Amino acid sequence: MERALPPPSAVTPPGAAPAPTHRRRRRRSTAAAALAALGLLAGAVAAVDAGQASAATDALGSNWYASAPYLMPEDNNPPDPAAVMDATGQKAFQLAFILDQGGCTPAWGGTSPIDTDTTMPAVIQKIRTKGGDVSVSVGGYGGTKLGQTCGTPEATAAGYQKVITKYNLKALDFDLEEPEYENTAAIHNEIGAAKILQHNNPGLYISITTAGTNAGTGWFGTQMLNEAKTQGFTPDNYSIMPFDGGFNSATAQTDALTKFNQILQTTFGWNETTAYAHEGVSLMNGRTDAAEYFHQNDFQTLLDYATTHKLARYTYWSVNRDRQCTGTVDPGLSGSCSSVTQNDWDFTKYTVKFAGATPPTTPPTTQPPTSQPPGSCTDPAWSATTTYVAGNKVSYSGHKYHAKWWTLNENPASSGQWGPWADDGPC
Repeated sequence: MERALPPPSAVTPPGAAPAPTHRRRRRRSTAAAALAALGLLAGAVAAVDAGQASAATDALGSNWYASAPYLMPEDNNPPDPAAVMDATGQKAFQLAFILDQGGCTPAWGGTSPIDTDTTMPAVIQKIRTKGGDVSVSVGGYGGTKLGQTCGTPEATAAGYQKVITKYNLKALDFDLEEPEYENTAAIHNEIGAAKILQHNNPGLYISITTAGTNAGTGWFGTQMLNEAKTQGFTPDNYSIMPFDGGFNSATAQTDALTKFNQILQTTFGWNETTAYAHEGVSLMNGRTDAAEYFHQNDFQTLLDYATTHKLARYTYWSVNRDRQCTGTVDPGLSGSCSSVTQNDWDFTKYTVKFAGATPPTTPPTTQPPTSQPPGSCTDPAWSATTTYVAGNKVSYSGHKYHAKWWTLNENPASSGQWGPWADDGPC
């Protein structure tokens, strides 16, 4: 489904100067194509319960939720998330989007109610089986949001709690955009719901994503921040989307992030460092809706900014678009390719780096030893080209190790306390 950009009056309060419009792309493909791309079998789908999360899910750090790129498993010619994980080392994805089907009923895309959903549990379990996890994004550009229809923060929270419970979520993203964030009552409900969910689900990772402008964020974004201040709510981060608003370079994007930091300081009384610790960025790879172009070097510039200033989140829209278009490199805006020259999953590798991991090379640029000198080690020798999941045991340099979660080409001896390997001592 394509949506036209709204007129400037739709995003600007009465009497204010017109602000740049903003949106995320929502092209749709058939459900059949989505299922085929994911390799899902009907019998297997019915047997999977995403509520039964693996132990590896519990071990996933918040750095991965903070780096999770957006993925639409039912639209835009979805890639196989397992293949993306193998190729990039990414461990988490931001599944999009939960909307209202009517009567305060959460549904994927506003059409597939979660109560009868059998597609997403199989996708989620596939990711979790490899030691990864998911966050779910509620809202997005266009469509009817729960905050618009549920009536109260409590009712809105109850709708989202169904999503958390259904999929055993440990992370949730509130994507507050058109037309919801122009609705004061709806934003009151969404922020209130986020606060309730934060209280009722200890440890739940919550991100708030909203439009970015050259001033940081616009009038409605600032109004949303003031609502959060009034309610005494602080999420893990507030992220802006510096694209679709006249951004012609990475420099313009970093400038917007600096200005947004100042807005956070002014609104919440934080100092610069605290504001950056609560600030995030959500990018768009390749060609944007407004025909801006962002390439790999732009993502690197933003990554450097994010790590230097210690931003809390670095993500992008979307994994579906993280591949070069077939035929003409730039056929125009697409929901399933980037319209710029690239290798598959180039942009996802930047989110992996933000999470603190080193993406694998294809083929690996170096091949560490796959065996060690003879000794008393009986576990299989670690191999740089083997994918390991939680519980797998290996030996390396005279020590025994077991994998804490999915890992590929991460040297056990260099893992450290926060890495994927636990040192079980000498053989």
